[in-house]
Amino acid sequence: MSVNINRCPAGTMEYTIRAGDTFYSLAIRFNTTVEAIQAANPGVDPNNLQIGQRICIPVAPPSPVCPPGSFPYIIRSGDTLFSLAQRFNTTVGAIMAINPGIDPNNLMIGQRICIPSAGLPPVCPPGSTSYTIRPGDTLFSLAQRFNTTVSAILALNPGLDPNNLQVGRIICIPVSQPTVCPPGTFTYVIRAGDTFYSLAIRFNTTIAAIQAANPGVNPNNLQIGQRICIPIAPPSPVCPPGSFPYIIRPGDTLFLLAQRFNTTVSAIMAINPGINPNNLMIGQRICIPSM
Repeated sequence: MSVNINRCPAGTMEYTIRAGDTFYSLAIRFNTTVEAIQAANPGVDPNNLQIGQRICIPVAPPSPVCPPGSFPYIIRSGDTLFSLAQRFNTTVGAIMAINPGIDPNNLMIGQRICIPSAGLPPVCPPGSTSYTIRPGDTLFSLAQRFNTTVSAILALNPGLDPNNLQVGRIICIPVSQPTVCPPGTFTYVIRAGDTFYSLAIRFNTTIAAIQAANPGVNPNNLQIGQRICIPIAPPSPVCPPGSFPYIIRPGDTLFLLAQRFNTTVSAIMAINPGINPNNLMIGQRICIPSM
């Protein structure tokens, strides 16, 4: 049975319970605490709130005005000054200094405090860029993502503990220098899903030609943002009348193509002088006789 409260005491306001309400959600919404709501509603069972039930909500005092170099934060379940200091790249002492009177052993859910802002971001040297640590980051994953090495990142960030990266900390990441591609090729930046095979098809070249233009690049470990060289394709062959162009795909042989397009191996070879039937290259363009 719902409890009706006809008159709320001074410093509180009347509120009607809605679906999903809890003392915790109300404390967050109205900038107060669970304890303060309980004190204003003696006899109300917080574990059995009824839709339509009227309770009293304490009127929150004005939020603290945080000093320059800090920002407001609402205490959540499980928060401690130590965990907050780690999360926001500061110290317990610094948090206590700008929150006089705060009891580190009695933080209340919904309580508003001030958190010191992280120090000024480092001035990253040329050839590097700033990066803000996110949850789950490791120096190894960052090295892979930015096509660099763990040692190169550490060299740019003296004192950085690779085993204790703090979320929100700003570090410097080496930026890969642009690849200088030889004549007859152009620079390409690897995107998600790229493979040497897909690039060979897209740019009308071959896997072997891409590999030759990129010695030392592992085609099985391409990194997003990595720069490679792509051979510039020669002009596509102009197929004679009675034929059409075709791009060689994995598994193709002249025999299979002859069967697929209702022609013969000799007819295909006749309109492709110099073709090597034993060395068809993926991405290679040839002419196929029409039916």
